[in-house]
Amino acid sequence: MEISEKLLCLFSAKVEETDGRFVVEIPRREIETGSVESGDTYRVALISGAEPAPSDEGTSDVAADEPQPPVEPGEIRYVEIEDLGKQGDGIARVERGYVIIVPDTEVGERVKIEVSEVKSNFAVGEVLE
Repeated sequence: MEISEKLLCLFSAKVEETDGRFVVEIPRREIETGSVESGDTYRVALISGAEPAPSDEGTSDVAADEPQPPVEPGEIRYVEIEDLGKQGDGIARVERGYVIIVPDTEVGERVKIEVSEVKSNFAVGEVLE
């Protein structure tokens, strides 16, 4: 799947029916980080929310009953660096406070990354732009 360079944000959300309308809620962080502004009009793409294919037994480092990481290896995202880790790497937080470590970044930067490694409690991303 090709991802447009105009992509402002990417998140998962349920389609909910409210008063006869179908609504997709935008996470507050997308408004707060400046990706999306209330009152503006945006194009929306929907990607199937089907369950991922089961992985080979023993290859996952996340127990089946635990929440799965909200990112996958190879995923492209725009993130904002919120903090620096002990080793000086940038730290971004995404859904449910999940941490993505992004080397060679500074607090306040908004960068396009590719997720290169995913663990149960953090991921590593490499800056693309």
